[in-house]
Amino acid sequence: MDPLKRFHNEDWHTPEGRLIREFVFGINDGLVTTVGFIAGVTGALINLKIVLMSGSAEIIAGTVSMFFGAYLAAKSQNEFYQKEINREMREIKENPDHEIEEIYEIYQDKGFTKAEIDPIVKKLMSDKKILLDFMVQDELGISRDYYENPLKIASYTGLSFLAGGIPPLLPFFFVKQSLTAVAFSIILSLLVLVFTGLAKAKVTKTGRFKSALEMVLIGGAAAAAGFICGRLIALM
Repeated sequence: MDPLKRFHNEDWHTPEGRLIREFVFGINDGLVTTVGFIAGVTGALINLKIVLMSGSAEIIAGTVSMFFGAYLAAKSQNEFYQKEINREMREIKENPDHEIEEIYEIYQDKGFTKAEIDPIVKKLMSDKKILLDFMVQDELGISRDYYENPLKIASYTGLSFLAGGIPPLLPFFFVKQSLTAVAFSIILSLLVLVFTGLAKAKVTKTGRFKSALEMVLIGGAAAAAGFICGRLIALM
């Protein structure tokens, strides 16, 4: 198999691989938010049914919020990048001499001599599509595959938040004693963090133990901060 083809088929070069950002963010945010919320309401409320109802409402509201927030963020980024590309297209059409100057500047900054740059300029200026691709990447710093599907990003982020928010709440469906339920909630949260770290390691091709430990330490610290804040608020 062609090594270049194999290289481009690797998981982390695919759109699905890049979605690990939304997956980790959503899981961690859903878990931390729910743990902090549960810590607060269980300190203030004795009725576990109310805790369940409140927690469920918090998870649903958070999922909806994350979905639309991620959708608007991805859509805004796409619109900004497209605006920059359209501006570059106008410059190529209206002021090609300025584009030539920019090409020389870009390659001179890379250490090329004028004699080495001359044939490159000639090739780029001979095809406006190639020129646009070059200017978009090297001048604007925008990747060719900059476009991100807002609905896909929103779905990954929202569902990840939901997946992170449900486990901390699950013990309250089965355990009648609030402190015991909170203890199980924390244990489940840690297990989710371990799973998330292992999933991240599979996509990013990093060490599984290191990735899981990183998620537990960082996510656990954030969840602990949320838990402590929730308990302190409940005591007020």
